[in-house]
Amino acid sequence: MINIKILSYKSPQRYVVNRTLMVAQNMLKKTYPDLKIEITEVKELSEIEKYTAVVILPSLVVNEKLVCVGRFPSRDEVLGWLRSALTE
Repeated sequence: MINIKILSYKSPQRYVVNRTLMVAQNMLKKTYPDLKIEITEVKELSEIEKYTAVVILPSLVVNEKLVCVGRFPSRDEVLGWLRSALTE
């Protein structure tokens, strides 16, 4: 199980990152059919600030590790982080 948190108080930003995650997850399911990913959208500023001071742009946490701060990750970056999480 991979736990992912999308940190952003703006809904459109969370949506874009979520779509990128869905594409990456679908690609990985071909290799890992039993892959389980839990995605949580963190909207509260106080919760976001537990991970990063950047609250205007989206950030991403994979298994409680901050992997992307203040930008929109590419699909290939997300695939790399998910593969890394699978081997941990």
